Amino acid sequence: MPSVVVVGAQWGDEGKGKATDQLGERVDLCVRFSGGNNAGHTLVVNGEKFVLHLLPSGILNTQTTTIIGNGVVVDLDVFQEELDELAARGVVVPHPLISANAHIITEYHKVMDKVTERFLGKRKIGTTGRGVGPAYSDKVNRMGIRIQDIFDESILRQKVEAALDQKNQLLVKVYNRREINSEEIVQSLLSHAERLRPYVIDSGRYINDGLDDGKVVLFEGAQAHFLDVDHGTYPYVTSSNPIAAGACIGAGVGPTRIDRSIGIAKAYTTRVGEGPFPTELFDEDGEKLRAIGSEFGATTGRPRRCGWFDAVLVEQAAKINAFTDIFLTKLDILSGWEKVPVCVAYEVDGVRHDFMPITQSDFHHAKPIYEYLDGWTEDISGARRFDDLPPNCQAYVHRLEELIGCRISGIGVGPGREQSVMINDLV
Repeated sequence: MPSVVVVGAQWGDEGKGKATDQLGERVDLCVRFSGGNNAGHTLVVNGEKFVLHLLPSGILNTQTTTIIGNGVVVDLDVFQEELDELAARGVVVPHPLISANAHIITEYHKVMDKVTERFLGKRKIGTTGRGVGPAYSDKVNRMGIRIQDIFDESILRQKVEAALDQKNQLLVKVYNRREINSEEIVQSLLSHAERLRPYVIDSGRYINDGLDDGKVVLFEGAQAHFLDVDHGTYPYVTSSNPIAAGACIGAGVGPTRIDRSIGIAKAYTTRVGEGPFPTELFDEDGEKLRAIGSEFGATTGRPRRCGWFDAVLVEQAAKINAFTDIFLTKLDILSGWEKVPVCVAYEVDGVRHDFMPITQSDFHHAKPIYEYLDGWTEDISGARRFDDLPPNCQAYVHRLEELIGCRISGIGVGPGREQSVMINDLV
């Protein structure tokens, strides 16, 4: 039985939630392996919309056990709010299991995130201000607070006080802000302990035992390849590794345990926050994509920057993540254009680049070289088989496959769980 990792192939917001939710109907364990609540997964089930920021997308599948892995940073208040909201809407879900080694986003992480972003001014990264970056910084600096720490008040207090010794100095002397009370932080974290205790596990052992027993495991991250701290468009990236290899670290499994790597790519391109974006549109086509595609952040509500499909970008992601399949989302949004441009290369200072430039500076100055494909006017939201798609639409999919170098096995033609065209089996 396979284990599958799902990765965004662009800058996030590709529709990983829909794909993961759909795949989740056929898996036993759904594991979130990276990121925090700085991203959102939007799911539409039976016409009802759900937006999850921290909980694994598979949580709406009652037969699936969901796990928050050690690579995730967890805001315990958001964790509780999401569970309470699902319960209030009558959704009965098994409580997600959570790794004892996952790190916690505290209130001081959120304060530091907002203060430092404002301090950067024009050099800002474009973070969501939810404390994710500072929490990962503390993790790497060995000053982090882990889930297991809230069960030992003495250790928790020592760690919080040690972290605030440094941060309060910065807040007061550099940023001219008031210091944070360590006891308030400790008590806030302790308030979650008893409710969480039954669900805290050694996630690495639990997942590996499941694989040993032949269970199907689906690994999902937040963000996407080009927001990866190592392989993304640095420094305009997140603070973790949402690429396929990150699943091994963030869930605690060996690389030989991953059977399939599925890239989720939107039929056009969007981005939230700062950073270069070669195919970004500043005209009425960009506004049209944003309006029809409802391109506003699920977490922040910010309007997304929109542009045409960038095959150079997705080919790079396919190479690094060793994608076995691509799930192409929101193809229905492209209905109605006479010609649909696809970026097939970049021009940088008069030189053609068929692959991603190796330097940040070159990518920043890259201009798209387009190939123009014939569009289609038909409504494809009711398509359920590839043959149901108009010929020009089929040709668009086939051309993307050629450019990416990876087969497209699934296509999203609408927001609903059932609005998909499956060409090849993904699980």
